[in-house]
Amino acid sequence: MQSLDRHALTSLLQRPQLRRLLDVYNGEGEETRVVGGAVRNALLGRPVTEVDCTTTMLPDAIMERAKRAGFKAVPTGIEHGTITVIVDGEPFEITTLREDVETDGRYAVVHFGRDFIRDAMRRDFTINALSLGLDGQVHDYTGGEADLAARRVRFIGEARTRIREDYLRIMRFFRFHAEYAQGDPDAEGLAASGAERQGLAILSKERIRHELLKLLVAKRAGETIRTLADHGFLTGLLGGVAEFGRFDRVAAYDTDNPVPIWRLAALAVLVEEDAERLREQLRLSNDEHRKLAAYAGLLNLLKTRALPLDAGAIRRLVADHEPEALGVVLAATAGEPSPVVHEEAREALARYRSGAEPVPVFPLRGADLIEGGVPKGPKIGEMLARARQAWLAEGCRTDETSARDLLRCVLEQA
Repeated sequence: MQSLDRHALTSLLQRPQLRRLLDVYNGEGEETRVVGGAVRNALLGRPVTEVDCTTTMLPDAIMERAKRAGFKAVPTGIEHGTITVIVDGEPFEITTLREDVETDGRYAVVHFGRDFIRDAMRRDFTINALSLGLDGQVHDYTGGEADLAARRVRFIGEARTRIREDYLRIMRFFRFHAEYAQGDPDAEGLAASGAERQGLAILSKERIRHELLKLLVAKRAGETIRTLADHGFLTGLLGGVAEFGRFDRVAAYDTDNPVPIWRLAALAVLVEEDAERLREQLRLSNDEHRKLAAYAGLLNLLKTRALPLDAGAIRRLVADHEPEALGVVLAATAGEPSPVVHEEAREALARYRSGAEPVPVFPLRGADLIEGGVPKGPKIGEMLARARQAWLAEGCRTDETSARDLLRCVLEQA
């Protein structure tokens, strides 16, 4: 058991914007509390960046009090009872207390209520059901404080029942375990997730993707994805095999600023076809797919390279590929027989990634050739392509003299 940071709760309630909000939304027979992640993270001594509240008030009443107080109110989820109230530039989501009436594994039909206990009991995990009153009292109806102290993620009530209400809770169980827990996953939750895994098939791919990418950057992501693999989840989620060693190396490389899509690349992309499969499997955005394809292309290029990488090779590579992608691939393959990377190459890449040295830019444009007398047409593109290959081979020089010499050479060949 570990201690909880109750002083952080006091500090949270002393935030000026939150205090103003709670002062407005408490009284006149109504009560509003901070709920969920803000309470959980404060008790754990973690940063609180977003604060959500729950209230006995109905959405129209939330809007009316905001107007009276001079706050801006936006009905961001009014059909679910959620209003975003902005106090001095800081947004807070306020949601009316709710009770589930009907669930189908994807969506819930809810009724608004006034009972904090019933609202807490409809949530997923005990550590997410804590609420904090204006007076500083923590309200815990599910044993969430004990689970926080034990660093344990546990479903509220009977785990299979909670999962059947929304099968995405399987993914959330593993994600929250990776982020907040220590030791093995809760045995009941793990068994229930395995027994109900077929329910994942009815979820949208977008919802699966959202949770999976969050899991991949959680504190214990490496251990947790192995648990997913050991219990038969991972192959179905990825639609292919996993590369745990490369994932671990990239996770160690990007600890300070983890990027979910690069971790997915390290875990699940071995060839370019994997990027295409994952785009469909997880409904990736165009930019996310582009990054996976860039990783796959660089991986193939470097794994088939015969010569070691030195500073000159890095310069040529960053002229054609994003330094960020190159850094991820080199991190993923560190310690493997290929590519062989000299220390000067790593130092050069660090300079490009930090901006200490500018990435070389090909100095010629089509307009330069046209001004030199080359007629417009497809020949321009062909000539520029040949010139670019020569420029890369000669070290990507960008000074004016080299650019003039390159242009002269191209025009002479024309």
